[in-house]
Amino acid sequence: MSSLVTPEHAQAQTRAWLSRCVVAMNLCPFARPFLDSPSLRIAVCDADTNEGLQQAFLNELDRLQSSSESEIATTLLVFNRALADFDDYLDFLDDAQYLLESAGLLGVIQLASFHPQYRFEGEAADAASNYSNRSPWPTLHLLREAMVTRMVAAYPNVAGIPAKNIALLESLGSEYLQDMLSLIAATQGSD
Repeated sequence: MSSLVTPEHAQAQTRAWLSRCVVAMNLCPFARPFLDSPSLRIAVCDADTNEGLQQAFLNELDRLQSSSESEIATTLLVFNRALADFDDYLDFLDDAQYLLESAGLLGVIQLASFHPQYRFEGEAADAASNYSNRSPWPTLHLLREAMVTRMVAAYPNVAGIPAKNIALLESLGSEYLQDMLSLIAATQGSD
């Protein structure tokens, strides 16, 4: 990760990842309607201190809470200058969860996590299944719990999504998936 990557480039790379991986591979069947919607917010935090990261997270929590769902349905908070180390990212994820709970937003907002080196506990570092949560940048996804509940209720087989994703990712293979993320990392403009 380079601190020379501008917030605009990090945002473009994140949008390309959403389009080419998350939506095109149908890793999240709920993502497609938001891909080109103005209600999808991709915020880039270029802070590099823990205090700055926490403040950016709190600002996005506040922005999401003070907006209607039609204005901001969901937010991806992308970190382009910090949290490159996966263990540091996991520590910050714990901090973010604590801040969420301290703000009284447990059950209102939920967090999903993505990282370029994402590794599920017990999985090999090069396991294809890890790519369901690998992204170009360390990213926290802030989701409105009520919206997630509505979408899940309308989906016929939510429980089958992880197994379907693992099967797809394993069929593609880690090398292919890494190459795809590398191509996305080269994205400089709009997808």
